[in-house]
Formats: sequence, structure tokens, C-alpha cells
Amino acid sequence: MAKSGLASRLYRGEAGLNIVGRRKLWFTVAGVLVLIAVLSFAVRGFSLGIEFAGGNSFQVPASVGTLDQTEDKVNEALATEGGGAKVVTAQKVGSTSGEYYELRTSQLSADQANAVKATMADEFGINADQISGSQVSEAWGSQVTSRALLGLVIFVLVVAAYLVLRFEWRMAVAAIISLFMNLILTAGIYSLVGFEVTPSTIIGFLTILGFALYDVVVVFDKVQENTRGITANNNQTYGEAANLALNQSLMRSLNTSVVALLPVGGLLFIGAGLLGAGTLKDLGLVLFVGMAMAFLTSILLSTPLLVLLKNQDPRIDAHTKRVLARRGAIARGEITPRGAARQATAEEATDEPIDPEAAALAGSAPKVGARPAAKRSAGARGGRPAGGGGNRPGGAKRR
Repeated sequence: MAKSGLASRLYRGEAGLNIVGRRKLWFTVAGVLVLIAVLSFAVRGFSLGIEFAGGNSFQVPASVGTLDQTEDKVNEALATEGGGAKVVTAQKVGSTSGEYYELRTSQLSADQANAVKATMADEFGINADQISGSQVSEAWGSQVTSRALLGLVIFVLVVAAYLVLRFEWRMAVAAIISLFMNLILTAGIYSLVGFEVTPSTIIGFLTILGFALYDVVVVFDKVQENTRGITANNNQTYGEAANLALNQSLMRSLNTSVVALLPVGGLLFIGAGLLGAGTLKDLGLVLFVGMAMAFLTSILLSTPLLVLLKNQDPRIDAHTKRVLARRGAIARGEITPRGAARQATAEEATDEPIDPEAAALAGSAPKVGARPAAKRSAGARGGRPAGGGGNRPGGAKRR
């Protein structure tokens, strides 16, 4: 029979991927990535939108030309009247009154904004009244950030309480560390690539926390099922049982992530990329990056970290030592595993290997002189026929 493919073995949880056993590798990779992210925070920083850095916004009718042409002309107006300011972002926006281009620039004074607006009207050949402008203060972005941090703290506290009640405190610690790793790595990608941080980005960050938590809880539930009462036997360590749980839930986590990433990818690449819906770009981008990172952290970090914490428990540590000591004794031939002694004795007596199928049939066959194993009738007593008293005539059943 042909061997099963990797996909089939993944669905059955039989792939045997040694994820927990290679936890030092995953921890090293995660540590290097976190170091790169922190260095990027310190050196490059973030590309903040005007809601956080402050700036001006101009709305120009889409009838003046393409978005690229409009951006070039606005940059020319800023170069002459804006004191060196530049267009930060430009996107096409639709409304009930028609489509228009929204161009956000760096900070301008009131006189500079009016001069730029007049120059833009001359460049486009339209009235200045058709161009609307507004100024955005960085104070609004600071309020959004403070509210987001408050929401993050409340979310973490609620999640910690739930995980402690549902599982145990070590699982809560591993899950929360995995969540923070997800945030740090996602923010590191934003800093390295230079994606713009907007209020939609902050909302997306809080959204991916819930998705990451769901994936971790699914894996931990299977880990708890596999490790319940594990110290009662000496056949499997806690890390091996947790690794088995990872293999059994890996395909489910992968399917969940793919199903979640498909609509987000459509929102990002089709809605924002092809159709030009710029308002969807910020939210779709952070969701796509964050969900992909959440899948990786829930598989490669949360469970290996849980095993590392559980191995600090004296009971689990002692159990692991017993399992490893027993395996070492078996390898040295000092003890014989259960089920192997009877077969070894039979082989020594005959000097021939025992066929497993023949041994199974022999074990099921009745011994010579043994009574039949059939179940006696309910009415039989002491081997006598039911309803009668031995050989007495009256013992026959009346009709």
C-alpha cells in the first residue's frame, strides 16, 4: 500500500513534526526577530499618519485628472507656498456628492494652507471653493493611542483571568507572552517596511489579539486533553504529549488561518489595491500581517513556552526523569517492556521466532480439557437443568 502524503498525515495528526523538541530553535529565532524589531523602533521609528503627527488635509475633485497627476501638482504647490512640506498620503475616496482625492500633507500654518489652496486652484483650473481643506492636530492621535493602550490592558487582564480559570496559570502566562510577541513582531514589520500607522491600524492591532487568542486556546485545549493524568504512567513525557496535541490540531489551526486570511487578503489586494479603496488599506494591511504572525506564534511559541514552564513543576520534572530513566533501562536491557516477556520465553523454548498472528490465534484458542466459555442460561443452577430438580420426573416443565 502506498504511503500517505503529508497532507493526509497532517489531517490525521500523524505527521510527527517535532515542534516542541526544537523549542530552542524557535526561541532563538523569536529572540533575534524581537531584537531586530526593537532596533527598528529605536532607529527607524514609525511612519505616523497626520492623526498622530499632525498635518493638513485637502480634498480635490477627481475630475482634475489621475491620482498621480494630482499628487504631483499638489507637491509643486507645496514646494512654492508650503515651506518644504510634502504630500504624505494620497487616496481616492467616494461619497454621495461624487469622487474626490484626499491628499494629506505635513503641518502647515493657516497662511501657508490658504496660499497652497490658491496655487492648487490655479494649477487645476478650478475655483478655490471646489477645494476643501482641514487641519488635523496630533492631540487627537494621542487620545486614540491612550484609549487603545487602556483597551489593551483591560483585554490582557480579562484574558489572563479567563485562562487561569479555564486552564491554569502557566497556560495563561504562555498565552499572554505569545500575544505580546505577536504585537511586537507585527509592529516590527510596520517599522521596517515603513507602513503608515493610522487609527485604523490601532483598531486592527486590537482585532488580531482576539484571533491570536482563539488559536492559542484551541491548541491548549488539546494539550490539556492529552496531558490529563500523564504522571500516572511512565510511557510519555509532558513535552511529547504536548507535541502530539500540536500535530493533532495543526491542520485545524492552518485551515482557520487560511479561511480568515482569504477575505482579509481580498479586502487588501482587491479592494485597496485593484479598486483603489484607500480607506480599506490600513485596516486590511494590519489584519493580514497580524493574522499571519498569530498563526506562527500560536504554533511555534505558545506551546513550546508552556512546556518550558511546565518542566519547572517538580511533579512534571520528576515524571520526565522517570520516563527517561525507564527508556534508558530498556535500551540497556535491564528491564523488559510489558508484553515482551511472554513472547521472549516462547522463542527461547522453540528457538524460533513467534509469528504475531499465530500467537494471537493461539492465545484465543481454548485449552485442552477446559470447559466451554459459553454463558450459562439464567435458569441453570449448579449445572442442573432449569426448572427441575435433577432427574425427578416432576422436574419436567409442564405444558
